[in-house]
This record gives sequence, C-alpha cells and structure tokens, in this order.
Amino acid sequence: MDCGIIIGVKTTKALIFDSYFDDYRGVVLYVRIFEGEILKNSEILMMAAGTKGLALEVGFLTPKMSPRESLKEGEIGYIVTNLKTTREAKVGDTVTLAKGLMVREVEGGHEVVDVNGEVVKPLPGYKNVLPFVYAGFFPVSNDQYKELKEAIEKLSLSDSALRYEPENSPVLGFGLRIGFLGLLHMDIIRERLEREFGLDLIVTNPSTNYEVVMNNGEVREIKSASDLPDASEIREIREPWVKGEIILPKPMIGNVLNLINEKRGHQTNVSYIEDRAVIDFEAPMANLLTDFYDQLKSATSGYASFNYELSGYRAEDLVRVDFLVGGHKMDALSVMAHRSEADAIGREVTKKLKEVIPRQNYEVALQAAIGARIIARETIGAYRKDVTVKIHTGDRDRKAKLLEKQKRGKARMKRFGKIDIPSEAFTVMLKRD
Repeated sequence: MDCGIIIGVKTTKALIFDSYFDDYRGVVLYVRIFEGEILKNSEILMMAAGTKGLALEVGFLTPKMSPRESLKEGEIGYIVTNLKTTREAKVGDTVTLAKGLMVREVEGGHEVVDVNGEVVKPLPGYKNVLPFVYAGFFPVSNDQYKELKEAIEKLSLSDSALRYEPENSPVLGFGLRIGFLGLLHMDIIRERLEREFGLDLIVTNPSTNYEVVMNNGEVREIKSASDLPDASEIREIREPWVKGEIILPKPMIGNVLNLINEKRGHQTNVSYIEDRAVIDFEAPMANLLTDFYDQLKSATSGYASFNYELSGYRAEDLVRVDFLVGGHKMDALSVMAHRSEADAIGREVTKKLKEVIPRQNYEVALQAAIGARIIARETIGAYRKDVTVKIHTGDRDRKAKLLEKQKRGKARMKRFGKIDIPSEAFTVMLKRD
C-alpha cells in the first residue's frame, strides 16, 4: 500500500470571521472550526490568499484570551499567527492545516490540492473585497509625504481592504491614490490620518473605477478621469451601477423618488412594512459618491436608512470634463460625467471655483471643457490699482500713458504669473447644490 495516499481523513476547515493586527503578536484570527482540529504550533494555510503561517497560540475568548492546546470542530476561538498583515488572512477566508496540501497556480488564480492531486474546496461564500471608491490624498507640505506613506502603511496592516499607490500631480505634488470600500471608509481613514498622525491633507474629489473598451477590444480599468485614453481610441466606457435599498416613513416616498430620479437612477420596487416603506432602486455609483446621503437625510428629516451593493458595469454615454484655471488644465479637478449632466456640472463647478480661488493682480479665466469644446466659463476679476491718483493735473495724455503701461504689466503677469490654488478648490464637488 502506498503510504503517501491518505484515505478517510477530513480536511480541517475553519472560517475567519474577524482579524486584526497586534503590534506585539502579529495577526490574530477569530475563527469557527467547521471540520477537523487546529493544534497549537501547527502550520496553517489560508486557502483563498494562498499564504502559510504558524498557529503560535490557540484558545477561547472568555472574554479575555484563554490559551488551549487545540480548537476542535464546532468551537469558536482565536488563533495568534506569525503573519505580518491582515491582507494575508482576510475575513471570510478558510483556514486549514498546511500538512499534506500544496498551492497550485492555475489560470486566473490558484487552487489547493492534496497529495492525491485532488482539489480541496474551501468553505463557500468567500468573495475577495475590492475597493471601488478612489481619492487622492496629498500632504499640504511635500515634506510630509514620507509621513503620509508610513501612516498609510501602518493602517493597511490592520485593514485588508485598503489599497494605495503613489500619485504625482503637477499642482499638488507627491501623494497617494487610495482605494476605499465606500465614502464612510474614506472618511474614517482621513480622520485617522489627521487625528492620530497629525497630518494636514488635501483630499481630491472621490471617484469610482471605470471600464474602458478600446477599439481593439482590450478592456482597461481606470481609477480617475485623468487616466482616460484618447477619445479616438475608445469604443465605449462602462460605469459601475449599484442596487440600493432605502427604508423610510410612508409620507416621504415622493421626495425620495424625486431624489433617485435626479441621480439618474430608477426605482425597481416599492413594498410596505406597517408604517414604513422599502424602496429598491438602481443608480450609477458615481452619482451617489458626493452628497446623496446628506440629501437623503435632508429629504426624510433623518428618518431614512440606506444600503447598497455593486451590481455590475453598464455602457453609458460618458465624457471627461476638464477644468482650466488661467488656461492651464488641472488634472486633479477632472471628472467623469454623463453627457446629459456635463454642462450643468461645468457651470456649477466653475462658479464654486470662482468663490474659493483668490483674486490676482490680473484677470483669471475659469473654464470647463469637453475635449476642445468650452462648456462653461467664469472670470475672476483683477485687483484694480488707480495709477492715476498721483496726477494732479487733468492731462489726458499722461493718464492714458499710465493706464496703457499698467495694462502691459498685467498682460506680462498673466503670461508668467502663478495662480495660488487653495485646497478647498479640490473638494468643490463634495457638496454640490
């Protein structure tokens, strides 16, 4: 008989329902054992992540940690591992014993097989969590870039959903483009960076990811409008849609349905539970990113509750709206918008930019454009200095000469002057009217 063949042995399977990073002990897993047994100091394998580690300590919560020699089938407890980040042991993953198993690479990922070459199936229901809201985080002073990067690295140790990559803006300098699960997740990370690490940040308008189908059939994923390829190379652009559910008092249904229609969404079902109504709807994710939640609370006097999930990508008539300040395109301000909404967004944002960008000694044009077509414009007037105030005579020629000299000076400043853009300009769309 071949001693390498194992017959009739159950594969150990435990579900991770929570995990966190301890600075002194490493990643700690909270698990429920569905099959088999996990012993102290045994080698374990995370089936979805494909990573191996050691169960340095196992035990129960009573509520403090009470070490045991093992966790058996049907028990709930904790496992202290030697892993360095929660990204190696995500919530929903299946923990098993690494002995007798190996990870085999296959197309599109990997699978776990036993010594007989048979695939070992993990516990059902696991989904890899991917961010679909992105925002640029830039320090007000470039000297703090290293501190920002170190802070994000520390937060990512205990937050497996956090994704980040370096980003460089001609206006804002060096920063990070960070992916979040939603707006609440983004607000929590921003607050922690500012309060725990003392960082002074500029956060750009949040955006979602889009799928761009090129003329040759290639599908690219972009995370911001500035990454959009040339329009002549694009066949179609797909944006993420969500399925949402709103629970609210019956008398307020009309206000909420109007709000959903304004966000380019549509209602799919309305049901009633006693004095409450439940509205099921579908809407583009990008239109819910800014102030939908605030508007919903305002329309329902705070009585509505809202949740949503991603339902897929749909091809829409989307365009990139660019904003020019003094003739210079600001990539950090560019947004993706539906063509039917682009003109309104352009007019609204240029008006708000006019309020937050300070006046200069020369006239500054604020423009919104789709490609080469200008769709909106506002002008910030120049400071006016009366250069004729010292002339005590009524000589019109001398006055005209001084005014012409001032005009030439302002034209020269306009060519070489640098416009100081405050941080508020990069978040003007977070609170849209």
